[in-house]
Amino acid sequence: MKTIDELLADGVSGKRVFVRADLNVPLADGTITDDGRIRAVVPTIKALADAGAEVVVASHLGRPKGAPDPAFSLLPVAERLAELLGTPVAFAEDTVGPAAHAAVDGLEPGQVAVVENLRFNPGETSKDDTERGEFADRLAALADVYVGDGFGAVHRKHASVYDLPARLPHYAGYLIAREVGVLKKLTDDVKRPYVVVLGGAKVSDKLAVIDQLLGKADRLLIGGGMAYTFLKAQGHEVGISLLQEDQIPAVKEYMERAEKNGVELVLPVDVLVAPEFPDLKTKAPSHPTVVDADKMPADQEGLDIGPKTRELYASKLGDAETVFWNGPMGVFEHPDYAEGTKAVAQALVDSDGFTVVGGGDSAAAVRTLGFDENAFGHISTGGGASLEYLEGKTLPGLAALED
Repeated sequence: MKTIDELLADGVSGKRVFVRADLNVPLADGTITDDGRIRAVVPTIKALADAGAEVVVASHLGRPKGAPDPAFSLLPVAERLAELLGTPVAFAEDTVGPAAHAAVDGLEPGQVAVVENLRFNPGETSKDDTERGEFADRLAALADVYVGDGFGAVHRKHASVYDLPARLPHYAGYLIAREVGVLKKLTDDVKRPYVVVLGGAKVSDKLAVIDQLLGKADRLLIGGGMAYTFLKAQGHEVGISLLQEDQIPAVKEYMERAEKNGVELVLPVDVLVAPEFPDLKTKAPSHPTVVDADKMPADQEGLDIGPKTRELYASKLGDAETVFWNGPMGVFEHPDYAEGTKAVAQALVDSDGFTVVGGGDSAAAVRTLGFDENAFGHISTGGGASLEYLEGKTLPGLAALED
């Protein structure tokens, strides 16, 4: 895989460089609530612009279903990118149409343009190779060189991620190179004890990675909504908590395998419960109750790990040499249920080991809860991509960057 450093060494002044970024940031009423993914690609864009390239930046945002939708416009992203770069950024109101070509044709060396959401075009996500290829041809007409730096999208076989690199000289940007380097530390030469913390809503989203980790990790700490399927598999009442009953047989099998393989699988010993889901807009107090994990009331919902579990998980992370964390421990967006996620984040900060926050909600949580990003070994920009890499899958976007 060639890197951007090799591209810069060959010289890019006056060349049009297409940067496939992952600018899929959360928005609330058109306002960016977490700009981490934009900041993550700035080093690549700045290095190219400083070297005299004409930089064309493209990304998806949300799921607009193959047609323009103002709610998913990249305009706010382009404006924030301009602020971070400290220089004007042109914005094209389409992706491969007249506006895109006008914006690109208007670039001078060192300037940057952002084209509109790639997913406004059905060819971007099409499962038909011909339709996807035709869209990739139109994207290729915008540039001379391709730089892949959208790590959060490399597990997708999409036109701008998989097909476009085959049509242009291609290189990996700084972000992808760094992400892959970090993930190799979690798979190839792991320092032990290796502790993995998994949370989030659905256990089904994590089954494949759990399957792989049962042969690699020393400890698995389970939290978030997925924990209640594990507790139910143990025969406990989980009330009206999030539950995937169809996954209970698989969870039971994994629990048996963990014991057989000598992997310590740790579940919550107490939880915060409430009779209904909290209001995330008003953040009104919901007055949760702490109960033992095996004594949950039938009419209550588990929404965070309890204080004993926070202490337990911190102790299990205390001697770790390598930590991978993906998924919050509770509904961290509400102050009543943020302490579990905060406790895990603090344990990673306090750790002397190599700590990786695996993207998605976990990355948003550490920023929302006020942690210094530099206190972690690495904060990934791609939760799904990170998990699929750890599952041992071939990621289309990385395969496309290989020579």
